[in-house]
Amino acid sequence: MKATLKFLTLAIVMVSAFGCAEEESVEAKKAELEELKAQVIELNGNIRALESELIELDPEFAKQNQKSVLITTADASKGNFEHFVEVTGSVLSKKNVSISAESSGRILEIPAIEGMRVRRGQVLAKIDSESIQRNIEEVENSLSLAMTLFEKQERLWKQEIGTEVQYLEAKNRKEGLERNLASLKTQLDKAFVRAPFDGTVETVQVRLGELVQPGAPMFQFVGDSDLFIEADISESYVGVLGKGDSVRVNFPSIGQEIKTKVSSVGAIINPNNRTFKVEVFLPSIANVKPNMLAVMKIKDYENTEAVIVPSKLVLSDNRGDYVFIVAEGKAKKVYIKRGKTFQQNAEILEGLSGDEKLVDKGFREVGDNFNVNIAQQ
Repeated sequence: MKATLKFLTLAIVMVSAFGCAEEESVEAKKAELEELKAQVIELNGNIRALESELIELDPEFAKQNQKSVLITTADASKGNFEHFVEVTGSVLSKKNVSISAESSGRILEIPAIEGMRVRRGQVLAKIDSESIQRNIEEVENSLSLAMTLFEKQERLWKQEIGTEVQYLEAKNRKEGLERNLASLKTQLDKAFVRAPFDGTVETVQVRLGELVQPGAPMFQFVGDSDLFIEADISESYVGVLGKGDSVRVNFPSIGQEIKTKVSSVGAIINPNNRTFKVEVFLPSIANVKPNMLAVMKIKDYENTEAVIVPSKLVLSDNRGDYVFIVAEGKAKKVYIKRGKTFQQNAEILEGLSGDEKLVDKGFREVGDNFNVNIAQQ
């Protein structure tokens, strides 16, 4: 037993000693690593300082020491530059009306439903007209008798029998009843609410069995023709946009684009959002419906001889806008005067002639007079 205890004690002492030795070895390595890093930093600093001195003393060394940057190029071009105001509008109809009742009575039928497309004259609802129908029957009976009496009186008058007064009274009675009958039939026709033109029933505002009075709204109805597009334009474009300006209209829901013109420009600024209304003529196009979303591009500027460059290549500093062009194997920094920008193109008013090669990929890695190597595209 004593021998066993002595062995265990010895083993514990050896393990502890080994652990301490290993810990001291790790700390030593860490210290050595930090020392080497400090030496690298010092060497890099010395190298940069020495290079700076050599560049000042020997220009040829500067040229040889400067690395080339791998780039691609893009051509500046000269041509027609167009700027558009891009806004979102809605397709509306000038035939957006509320259809009201023209006679009083209880609603007997409502054939129309919301979203239903109907033709002109198609019945949308029927109002109870029983009393009018009875009046028509009574007037028709009276008219039949008055017609018979008038015909007899007319024959007698032609035979110079009877007085002229009797003849005129019979004629007046007949004509009066004819006018009453025509009036009653007009009232009967008003009991049928009809579509005033081809279009779509937007909303049905009455229910079956409901009592209506003349002038009570029954349907909201939108016509298929006389469509136009309306949009709100920022007041900053007042005086820039005018009637007759060219417009490109895109309908995202049907993937169709057309070219048309501004038909009307509003004269009042909305104080709530500082915009004014613009209406655009919309020709007859299949599948275009009222309230459809339309994206409009209204041309407000054009330069037929503009220098055009990709807008992403235009950079700025404290002095102004600039681009990098490629000349004699180097990147040259050229300051420019930028005009308008639309989508991915920028108009250049000064600084470029239009035949330069611009630094494209790699334009953020180059500087003025950097050596460049053009990659094959």
